[in-house]
Amino acid sequence: MNLLKQYAEELDLYVRTDSFPLGVKVFQDDAAIPAKVKRPLRDLGNRITICQGISMARRYGWTIAMSAEDLSCPIALTAFGFEPVLPYYEEGALACGMYVDTPEAGRLTEADVPKFTAEESGTIVVGPLGRLPFEPDTVLVYGNSAQVMRLVAAAQYKRGGSIPSTFSARADCADIVIKTQQTGEPQVILPCYGDRLFGQTQDHEMAFTMPFARMAELSEGLLGTHKGGIRYPIPHFLRYEAEFPATYEKLMELFQEQTPKG
Repeated sequence: MNLLKQYAEELDLYVRTDSFPLGVKVFQDDAAIPAKVKRPLRDLGNRITICQGISMARRYGWTIAMSAEDLSCPIALTAFGFEPVLPYYEEGALACGMYVDTPEAGRLTEADVPKFTAEESGTIVVGPLGRLPFEPDTVLVYGNSAQVMRLVAAAQYKRGGSIPSTFSARADCADIVIKTQQTGEPQVILPCYGDRLFGQTQDHEMAFTMPFARMAELSEGLLGTHKGGIRYPIPHFLRYEAEFPATYEKLMELFQEQTPKG
């Protein structure tokens, strides 16, 4: 079986998310990008945010390629290395008054956004994991908190410990693509304001990323934790005797009084 299809089927079996698990790859050479991908500006007639592209991929099943000409978000253009880090951005002007109180706090916030170098920058391609004709850099899964917990448990199965992640309420596309690629570590992703506004990610959703190089480990972890009893849907404990109001208990006593003795 195709390895990507196998991983996608395992995620469906053990995690059961509402949308497609995705593969993400950054191509430095556009000639290597498969021909049958959608380009937002060319094929949809408008520019989009990266979170919109991710939502199209996981909701529609499309494979989307996004480069500078396709993107409408100035933060993404900066973080992904398509435009330089200008002083206006670096000094915190975008965050100040919206996310933070002062320019200094804004400067710290922008400095913390993961960023590609010019050498790392390239066209971002995202599509359903089981349908991709190339090996991705990163696997991305959106789900509820219990499903993300299930993935965290699987990722820790061989190594133990915990997964360090950071949260800032903005630029989650940089956490998804850039931070995962640069650290080589899985990440728990808190969808940012833009992901909810433009990507229409729902209030109950979170995300999880895994470097593709560690997917065999995650695959083993999904099976191992399943056998150990860590499962989704969570098997709630139901083996108890219910308690009822006094009037209900009185009726039960009357039932018992009607039961012939002997």
